[in-house]
Order: sequence, then C-alpha cells, then structure tokens
Amino acid sequence: MATRLRSPSPRTLLAVASLAVLLAAADTYVVVLALPDMMAGVGLGIEAIQRATPIISGFLLGYIAVLPLIGRLADVLDRSRILLACMAIFVVGSAVTALAVELPVLVAGRVVQGLGGGGLVPATLAIVADLWPRERRGTPLGVVGAVQELGAVVGPVLGAAILAVSGWRAIFWANAGLGLVLYAALRLLARPAGASGGGVDAASTPSGVGAITRRWVARGLLALAAVLGALTLVAPDRLVTDVTLGLPFVPFGDSTSRVLTPIGVLTGLVLLAVVVLTARRWWPIIVLADGLGALLIAVALGCLVLSFSTSDPQREVVGPLGYALLPVGAAALVLYLWRHRVTAAPLVPRGVLRGRGSAAFVVSLLVGVALVAVIVDVPLLARLTLTSSQETAAFILLRFLVAVPVGALLGGVLLRRLGEGVVAAIGLAATAVGLAVMSTWGGGSLAATVPATTTLAVVGLGLGLALAPVNAAALGAASEDAHGVASALVVVARMIGMVVGLAVLTAVGLHRYFGTVAALSAPDPAALVDAALIQVRTVFAGGAIAGAIAAVVALTLGLRRPAYADVARGDLWRT
Repeated sequence: MATRLRSPSPRTLLAVASLAVLLAAADTYVVVLALPDMMAGVGLGIEAIQRATPIISGFLLGYIAVLPLIGRLADVLDRSRILLACMAIFVVGSAVTALAVELPVLVAGRVVQGLGGGGLVPATLAIVADLWPRERRGTPLGVVGAVQELGAVVGPVLGAAILAVSGWRAIFWANAGLGLVLYAALRLLARPAGASGGGVDAASTPSGVGAITRRWVARGLLALAAVLGALTLVAPDRLVTDVTLGLPFVPFGDSTSRVLTPIGVLTGLVLLAVVVLTARRWWPIIVLADGLGALLIAVALGCLVLSFSTSDPQREVVGPLGYALLPVGAAALVLYLWRHRVTAAPLVPRGVLRGRGSAAFVVSLLVGVALVAVIVDVPLLARLTLTSSQETAAFILLRFLVAVPVGALLGGVLLRRLGEGVVAAIGLAATAVGLAVMSTWGGGSLAATVPATTTLAVVGLGLGLALAPVNAAALGAASEDAHGVASALVVVARMIGMVVGLAVLTAVGLHRYFGTVAALSAPDPAALVDAALIQVRTVFAGGAIAGAIAAVVALTLGLRRPAYADVARGDLWRT
C-alpha cells in the first residue's frame, strides 16, 4: 500500500501541485500557435502538415497510454515520489523538445512530456484524497479541476507572449525552467507519513554497502547520460568541425541524424547501464503494480489514440493505420480483461469500475465529447460567419474557456452542501441545454454578443461544475489503496471522449455537409457557408446529446452529501 502523505501545509502543497498541473495542461494547448514554427525548426514546410501530426498525437499518446500505470504506482509507492518523478520526466521532455532539430527527436520529446504531464493529474488527485477526508474534498478537487482547464486559456496566451519576443524553443525552455522550480518546491513540501518510511518503498530498496554503491554509480551514469545526450542534440559547431573531436558526431552511413552517431549510441548505452544497475530496485515495483497488465492497457489505449487522432475527418473516421491498430488494441484489451480475472493483484483493482466508479468513468467520457465539440467548432463557426481572423475566433472561444475553470471551482464549493450526483447533473443539464441552443445557431448568432456570450458561459460553467463531483465520486467509490488508479481512469476517460468524440462528430458533420453540397444544383459561396453551418450544428447537437446522457448517468453518483466523519485529517482544510 502507498505511504500516505502528511504535510505541514496541505494548502501550500495543493497550490504548488496545482501549478504543476497547470503548467502541463498549458503545454497541451501551446502547440496550437507554435506548430508552424516547430515544423520549420525540424525542416518541414507548411505543406507537410500531415507529417507533423505525430507532434500532437505523440503528446496525447504519452499523456494517455501510461496513465493507468502511473495511477497504480501512486497507489503502491509514496504519492510524493510519483509526483516528483512525473515533474522530472516533464522537465526532461521539455528540454528534449527544445533541443530537437529533427522530427523523430521532437516527437520523442513530446511523448516524454506527455508521460510526465499526464501523470501529474492522478498523482495530485490522490494526494488530495490523502490530505482531505471525503466530505471536505470538494474545494481542493475543484481547484485541481479548475487549473487543469485553465491550461486551455494560459497555454495559447503564454505561447503567444513568448513567440512575440523569441522563438518556439523558448516556450519549452520556459517549461523546463518552471518545472525545475516546481520540482524543488514539491520536494520541500511533499513528505510521506512516518519518520522512517516503510511499505513498498522500503521493502523494495536493497540495503547494504553494495546497494548504496550501485545507486551512486547509477546516479553518476545518469548525469553522464544527461551531458552526453545534451551534446548529441546540440552538436556544438566547435566540436563538430574539429578534425578529432568531431568524430563522435559523424552520422553512421548515409544518415543525417544527430542521434545515429557514436555519441548518440554511447548515450543510449549509458542509459541502458543505468536501467541494468537499478533493475533490482524498480523491477519488484513494476511486478507489484502489474506491469504486464499496464503494458496491455497501454497498447490498447495507444492504438485507440493513434487510430482516431491521426484521421483526416474529411475522408475517414479512423486514421490510415486505424484498421490495423484497432484489432491489435482490441486483442490487447481482451488479454487484459482475462488477466484482470486471473491475477491476484491486477492493474485496476477489482471494484474500482463498479457502481459509482463506473458511472464516474462514463460521465467523464461524455464530458470529453461535449468539451471537444465546443473547443473545435466554436472557432470554426466564428471563421465561417464573423471573422477571418484566427485571433478573433480564439477570443470568442475564450468566453467558454474562462467559464470552465470558474465552474470547476463552483462545483467544488457546492459539494459542501449537495451530493456529487446533484451538482454534476445540474451542470451537465445546463450544458446539454446550452449546446442544444447552439445547434440552432445561424450566420448572425455570434454577432449577437450578449446571447452568444451567455450561452457559451452557461455551457462552460456546466461542464466545469461536473469536474469536481466526478473526481470526488471516483475517489469515494475506490478504496484508499486505489485512489491513484481511480483518478487516472477518470482522466483517461475524458481524454478518450475528446479524441474519439472529435473524430466521430466531425465525420458525421462532414457527411451531412457533403450530402448538402451534393444536393445543390448550382453551389455558390452563400450556399456553401450554409452547408458548413449544418456541419457545425451537427457537432453541437452531438455534444448536446452527450451532455444530456451524462446528466442522467450523473444522478447515480450520489444525491446526498457524504456524512461528516470525525477523523484526524479533518482539520487540514477548514471550511
């Protein structure tokens, strides 16, 4: 079982962990503005936009695929260690991305960023469950949900501000620098309960002079790998052009890659040595966390993400490799379900996805569908009917994006008085009504500022209201030693809803668009705009349906506020 956290200042710890979540969430959206410059930085022209798809899908892959494993590790290890490890991984990924001059390295950096950034959310939610009893979790869960959604506002703004004074690489160097500061703060604040530790961490850490020596050797090799890796990616001209010192930087064969060089291979060998030296320490933990089950789930989720996130909605619902990847993913899922039944300690503990846990998973998935319908199609509607400026279209979407974190905070506060199901159902019902109104919008709807802003704000507030109750229900339904994986599954569900919902709703909307265009005898610009409006309205209608179903399912999360429990932790958050 994980060592529970105690903190002399839980609110300060929550604030710092939330800032870490905000930094990672902002990075999800920062690519929106920086993508053209990033493509140029690795030698791709704007006409090669399809080849740049892995820059986005790679981050999503890292963010989603290993979340269940990270959540489970947060249950069998100290929460603080997982939080710190995720922050460190995010910093490394940011640095690799900033140094990349070729597409594979850039994609690898984004994948590593996703690995670290995605794990911060379930680790932080599990820490909230440690530091606050169930009846007092509403506000801190609302804070976490709010900062996670605030990333959609901060990311593009931060990216634009940095791009105004510097290049795209500065964005990721800023991520790395801020990440290091937050890592140091978290290390000071996050402490496991108990003076001597214990549990899994202590049991799995070899003792004795030999073990200590191996750990220090591994740390030295890791530092050496960091230096060699930086030299590999930077390839300083002073060294590369030297007759002797430049030999390690000469690519093998006909390759032009900086990685496929003697110094790149040496970096890999040093990292492999680190893995071998530390295997006795981490292998028992991987076994305890059901590493094989985690691998099967990662394959299933990875195939799902790559199938839908790489599709061209104008031609297909799934990407070009989807028909090969989806059967592989389905097979991996079946194998995991079999393993889940036969293994003593599966990755997802039995009972986590039953009752209110399964309802929270379903609601979160449908929230993702409704969320992506607004994020993608409101700017599209603005470009069709109101403006040709991308910045103006983004400003219109901002009315929605600002309302979501406000709703998340409000939802957390309302949990002091109302049951999780009541708060979530109210919010999602409002979302469904707002999206239903948006599904009737026409050419002049966004020009009517007050009605449009009100509707967007209602939808944003409604979606935000559901975040804290869903997380609270998932944590409340899970046992104490499954809080990490329960939180991870809620995040995974919402991301799946966004990825799959975008592909499906857009494909349905485009089908109606092309059908309308085909029926036109003499298409003119106005008729084509009307056809495009049908597509947008179809997506909004799909989001409304998802919101309505989610509102009904949310009622099963619980209609009464949890009874007060007089526990030792109760004084950590006075309300």
